[in-house]
Amino acid sequence: MNDLLSLEYLNTFTDLPSALFHDCQPQGIESPEIAIVSESTAQLIGLDPNCMNDELSKKLMAGQGVLNIWQPIAMKYTGHQFGYYNPDLGDGRGLLLSQVKHNDKLWDLHLKGAGQTPFSRQGDGRAVLRSSIREFLCSEAMAALGIPTTRALCVTTSTTPVYREQQETAATLLRVANTHIRFGHFEFCSFTQQHDLLKQLIDYTIEHYDPDLNDQNQRYLAWYERVVDRTAKLIAKWQSVGFNHGVMNTDNMSILGDTFDYGPFAFLDDYEPSYICNHSDHQGRYAFNQQPNIANWNLAVLGQALLPVLEKDNIIAVLETYAERFKNHFIHEMAIKLGITTLPQEQQQQIIDHTFAMLTQCKLDYTRFFRALADVMNTETMTSIRNEALDIACFDDWLEGYRLQLTQHGLGHDESWGSTMRAVNPKYILRNYLAQGVIEAAEQGDFAPLKRLHQVLCSPFAEQPEADVYAQRPPDWGKHMEISCSS
Repeated sequence: MNDLLSLEYLNTFTDLPSALFHDCQPQGIESPEIAIVSESTAQLIGLDPNCMNDELSKKLMAGQGVLNIWQPIAMKYTGHQFGYYNPDLGDGRGLLLSQVKHNDKLWDLHLKGAGQTPFSRQGDGRAVLRSSIREFLCSEAMAALGIPTTRALCVTTSTTPVYREQQETAATLLRVANTHIRFGHFEFCSFTQQHDLLKQLIDYTIEHYDPDLNDQNQRYLAWYERVVDRTAKLIAKWQSVGFNHGVMNTDNMSILGDTFDYGPFAFLDDYEPSYICNHSDHQGRYAFNQQPNIANWNLAVLGQALLPVLEKDNIIAVLETYAERFKNHFIHEMAIKLGITTLPQEQQQQIIDHTFAMLTQCKLDYTRFFRALADVMNTETMTSIRNEALDIACFDDWLEGYRLQLTQHGLGHDESWGSTMRAVNPKYILRNYLAQGVIEAAEQGDFAPLKRLHQVLCSPFAEQPEADVYAQRPPDWGKHMEISCSS
């Protein structure tokens, strides 16, 4: 394992035309301290996490300087925000410092909160401690859940003041990602009529992330189809764990199907399909149950951006496969969670539909309900869940039918059932009130609760009896927290 000086750095994105980025140096924050480090993320890039507390690492993570081999850039892109095209977007508070190659895989290193860039749009270019902690925790929690996501190496604190609704302190987050290329990059090239640049960007993306497509006759179309499928698969995973992104603008959509940009996100507590986690989303555009449709809409916008290089009819034909792709991916994910993968798909669909109809009526805690299925034949366990249902008769009807289906197919009774179900239905998720608790402690200089919660979230499927408090139903105030886009 290496320290930051010894990693293998590359800067492949700067080989592209400069219209796609602007050279930019970070503006450091004062008195930096590393608040928390992700060991698993460090391992991804071949970094020894124990090296992160030396003075050089602190300065680099605080933006007080860069290594000579780095070529920090602010990326230029555009995008549709809440359905409206915004031509003025770009990295306004983050810089792509460099890329790291480890085990033949390339990783972006992106410093969030690095100060003003040409794309800051009157912003200060800073990130605050609370938003940095939220992104750190959620990206690591999602990775532990097996959901494609960007990662977070560390959060760095400071004494630098910043002003949002009130005075706060600045922090940085070192994001590690497969790529920072978004749908909005292609929109920028296309909508500014830079068609050669569009081709160069697609060629770069295929070369670095989908090189197997180079042998295909219609590689651009095959690439778009792959983006459609990756996106459908990602959204199916979001829906299966009850994750609400909150700001599915096209500039927040990764071209590789990774969960990207953690702003006002939330995991469902009680099952509410129309739940809105972003208090700025007054129309509910990005409500939980709208995410599959919004992903389709965003893919259509990407398809429109590809019109200079692909035939319209071909784009439409691929886009029209999204609904079926999402359906199949979602059935697959839910069949695993319900333990019914051996049943015919039509039967799986019936059980899934019945389950969500019951959850909607009963308003059960989403995560706790699915976790309880490990003991579905245990009267005591299911009585506990039953007592939380708003409609007891509805729950009883569902439970009788589900148990009958399992029994008919020889499921739910043997000893391996419980361990199999616990391995796919998490006990621990990042509930908003838990995040708020560790943020408040961190703002007072106490990072022990943050580190403890991070440790728990890194093993979401394990029992961890000493951490049961993190798996309890949230208090009522914890279910109704409003989260903003404020950074």
